[in-house]
Amino acid sequence: MSINYLDKILQAKVYDVANKTPLELATKLSQRLNNQIWLKREDLQPVFSFKLRGAYNKIIQLSKKDRQKGIIAASAGNHAQGVALAAQKIGIPALIVMPKTTPGIKVEAVKYLGAKIILHGNSYDDAFDHAKNIERSDGLTFIHPYDDLDVIAGQGTVAMEMMQQRAQGFDAIFVPVGGGGLIAGIAAYIKALAPQIKIIGVEADDSACLKVALDHQERVVLEQVGIFADGVAVKQIGKEPFNIVRDKIDDMVLVTSDEICASIKDIFDETRSITEPAGALAVAGIKKYVEQNQINKQTFAAIVSGANMNFDRLRHVAERAELGKQREALLAVSVDEKPGSFHRFCHVIGQRGITEFNYRYADPKVAHVFAGIQLREGNKEKETLIAKLEDHNYQVLDISDDDVAKLHIRYMVGGHAPGLTDEIIYRFEFPERPGALLLFLTKIGQRWNISMFHYRNHGADFGRILVGIQVPSNEKTEFDRFLEELAYQYWDETENPVYKLFLG
Repeated sequence: MSINYLDKILQAKVYDVANKTPLELATKLSQRLNNQIWLKREDLQPVFSFKLRGAYNKIIQLSKKDRQKGIIAASAGNHAQGVALAAQKIGIPALIVMPKTTPGIKVEAVKYLGAKIILHGNSYDDAFDHAKNIERSDGLTFIHPYDDLDVIAGQGTVAMEMMQQRAQGFDAIFVPVGGGGLIAGIAAYIKALAPQIKIIGVEADDSACLKVALDHQERVVLEQVGIFADGVAVKQIGKEPFNIVRDKIDDMVLVTSDEICASIKDIFDETRSITEPAGALAVAGIKKYVEQNQINKQTFAAIVSGANMNFDRLRHVAERAELGKQREALLAVSVDEKPGSFHRFCHVIGQRGITEFNYRYADPKVAHVFAGIQLREGNKEKETLIAKLEDHNYQVLDISDDDVAKLHIRYMVGGHAPGLTDEIIYRFEFPERPGALLLFLTKIGQRWNISMFHYRNHGADFGRILVGIQVPSNEKTEFDRFLEELAYQYWDETENPVYKLFLG
């Protein structure tokens, strides 16, 4: 089997459309992990993904009769672009069935390459079933994204290039896994020529079809899959890929969405390129593997498999990256509802940066604060901080791993405060630096009660606060003096209609 695949990979015809992509040393990540980390940059292909290799290698070998009938494929995006580009290059018609959940950037890219598109279903499997029905009814040739000998061989050229680019090889190659075509091609090539190199598959923990199949020693259909890493959101590993890899995989690593987001940021820091979630999967796997096994001074490679990222998803990625890197803790903290309590809370936190601070008056005795705190030493520092807060008699709930808190509650802290008197609303803008928030709370002193507070660090030069303060009318002059001494830009939002509608 291996010799056959080795020949097929060596003879694969991919370079009419594919580039020989760089193998780059990730210097910052290598230093941080104390291992040498190499990135195979398949995100630099013409369609920003490795998928065109297998698609072209399959389509170029079709008979003249099959080409004339036309081709059809099912894909969440990257395989679709590979098929569309190959069809355009060869000059044959292509029809692509894509799930309705496919990111818009991938749909538009396929249209641009001249293929016809049908949007059907909410998952790859829905699109696949529909495409197979059309194949049978219209007589088209189906181009499978991973369960095909020639597609697997095309993907295997990634490994061939890597060994050419670094003759001394690697201790392990980390490969993102969806349907299994890429890891099958890489494993077949590497284990035939350099069996000492470990092949480690990396899957999103909510779509781990290969890990489940290996555990059961047979292919299993997952009941559902997460779609954050849409490029690998497959319910069942391919039949042929599983036959190849079941005795060639050395280990598997499962990673969370937050860990994927952190690795998108890692790759950006190294390359100034933004990968899609599936594209960062292998880097996330290396980081987790190194941490779990306490490995040092080895040489690892990660396949950066794609960069078809919708721009509007970056908001979510940025929000979750620091949590994935254990650089931020989210805490729900109960403090006394009285002037100066926030100031004392910030003093206990110390010089750590505050990334988020959400609060709305609800109870005359206890205030519940949603706080994001920057960490320098990961979970160890978080545990120390929680213990310190509890020593100061604060009730603390760690919500860093609570999806409801991360996805919803952080944006919903607030609401109306019945019976609240003398509340005025101000918006402030100040230079973003450590201690700026503490300075604000220090200057406001213990004179006035804070009834609402919202702050979120967005990585910009200026921070922004929306604050409600209870200031009786006979103390307004003194409050105006405080504003001048504060020397921050500010705007009076007390009459803002949106405030009145949702918070007043």
